[in-house]
Amino acid sequence: MTLATRAVTTAALAALVAVLGYFGALPLAVVSALLAVALGLGWPALAALPYAPGSAVVISLSGVGAVAVVSYRSINQAPDLRDLAIVFAASVMLAFVNELLRRDGRTRLVESVAGTVTGSLLAVCAAGWVACARSSAGEALVVAAAVALAAASATSAVRMPEWLTSLVVVAAGALSGGLLGFVLPELGKTAGVLAGVAVGGMVAALHALFHPLLAESRLRPAMTAVVLPVAVSGMLVYIVGRVLLG
Repeated sequence: MTLATRAVTTAALAALVAVLGYFGALPLAVVSALLAVALGLGWPALAALPYAPGSAVVISLSGVGAVAVVSYRSINQAPDLRDLAIVFAASVMLAFVNELLRRDGRTRLVESVAGTVTGSLLAVCAAGWVACARSSAGEALVVAAAVALAAASATSAVRMPEWLTSLVVVAAGALSGGLLGFVLPELGKTAGVLAGVAVGGMVAALHALFHPLLAESRLRPAMTAVVLPVAVSGMLVYIVGRVLLG
């Protein structure tokens, strides 16, 4: 999978999140859970974990569980992520259970546990999209951040020096978020710009990290690199929304 294909696919996923964010929290919860599962299936290959099937199950369960918990708590009250600590603690326990079930001599034990726990933490971040949709000005925030993420991801496909790519990607995210903030008065330009800077900076960082590592023939790691920015952005956008919008 080429750089351009990865960037365009990430942009398309972000655009899908933007569309579903307009329709409310339930469709957003479904796509967030699917993002977590996709991340779980691909992360063991990207991190070269020694026991991929077990790690994939642990990571996927962590992400889906996080989305379910946030969705349940958000039905009758303000969005709250405090229960995510319980979900993540359970994922750490499952990571150790995964190692106990291995029958391959448990080689690279530390790397396997660390990689599985890291993947679980990243999958849990997808629940942030659901919390955003339930918060103040939530739908506007989700739409603006997802559009900024799509713009930043698409811009990362342009071939430029790495330092220039990072600057352009962040600028594209900030500009797109600011424009959506201007169009959506309940959000505001400041919140839109900061959300765009957050997701743009994250896209730039992941691009710099993964682009030299991913061979074009490695499909599963490339799939993870496609999904990862969209999943992790949920938590970043939620933080921006809590700080600026309450």
